[in-house]
Amino acid sequence: MRRATLTRTTAETDISVELNLDGTGIYDNQTGVGFFDHMLDQLARHALIDMTVRCNGDLHIDDHHTVEDVGIAIGQALASAVGDKKGIQRYGSFLLAMDDALVRCALDISGRPFLVWNVDLPTPKIGTFDTELVREFFQALSTHAGITLHVDMLHGINSHHIAEAAFKSVARSLRLALEVDPRMADAIPSTKGAL
Repeated sequence: MRRATLTRTTAETDISVELNLDGTGIYDNQTGVGFFDHMLDQLARHALIDMTVRCNGDLHIDDHHTVEDVGIAIGQALASAVGDKKGIQRYGSFLLAMDDALVRCALDISGRPFLVWNVDLPTPKIGTFDTELVREFFQALSTHAGITLHVDMLHGINSHHIAEAAFKSVARSLRLALEVDPRMADAIPSTKGAL
């Protein structure tokens, strides 16, 4: 079973995450940051990962610690759930259109974290949410899940649409990369024999 349960507690946040990589996209995410919860719901639904996130963070300061630390916790849980990566497709890419926004993601569940982020969110806020935190989430996710992650905005004028397209494009790419390859179900997808 490719599942993980993780808790992470610091002076800034108290987080619990439950993931099932072989789910159907059932989600229950409550971080206290409405727009972020909406994005996590998209991530779970479109990756077909069952995901439950709870976070009590220092929102009286701002949303930064909550968003970044949830990215860390989800990344660590994902790495734990995927284990030795035996049988996975490893690579995933998706070109996702959402109204005015067109976002491309390509990723490699390689064990080598790296983020390339070519996304320009034209407004500093979506409601009360700081748009710069979208990148912070994906930086934390990439680093702690061990994913090489490239996200490129090809078109877009609406910050909400661009951010949501980014989450959905990453989700669809994860879905492809995490799928078990029936021709290689017992093999590590690398000539090195380890990832």
